[in-house]
Amino acid sequence: MSARGKARRRALEVLFEAEQRGTTPDEGITSRRASTAQVINPYTVEIIQGVVAEQERIDEILSSYAQGWTLDRMPAVDRAILRIGAWELLFNDEVPDRVAVSEAVTIAKELSTDDSPDYVNGLLGRIQQLKPTLLD
Repeated sequence: MSARGKARRRALEVLFEAEQRGTTPDEGITSRRASTAQVINPYTVEIIQGVVAEQERIDEILSSYAQGWTLDRMPAVDRAILRIGAWELLFNDEVPDRVAVSEAVTIAKELSTDDSPDYVNGLLGRIQQLKPTLLD
């Protein structure tokens, strides 16, 4: 697994954990740094800070194009995967769009339900198609 792939997973863990515990992702990063010798990849921090900074806009976009599901009804892990994927698609020009979608689908295959990869692919694929109109 690439360094960026590992960073995405770690960011997913922190975002998911923060939501489940009702804390902030920053508290999650601080806690991990204090309780482990594990080095947190700078890209993990960039993803988390990016998702937090753009979460309102990301959630608005996800809600607008999610068919049949509100954000609240989605599995929490899918919500976090979609937020990371949408952030990479819309706000990180260093990651090619197809890579952002592919990485999100791969994580969904490994960590979520059997239906999640197709749903993540469909929703992020739609956002990718509409990207030029979403960032006005």
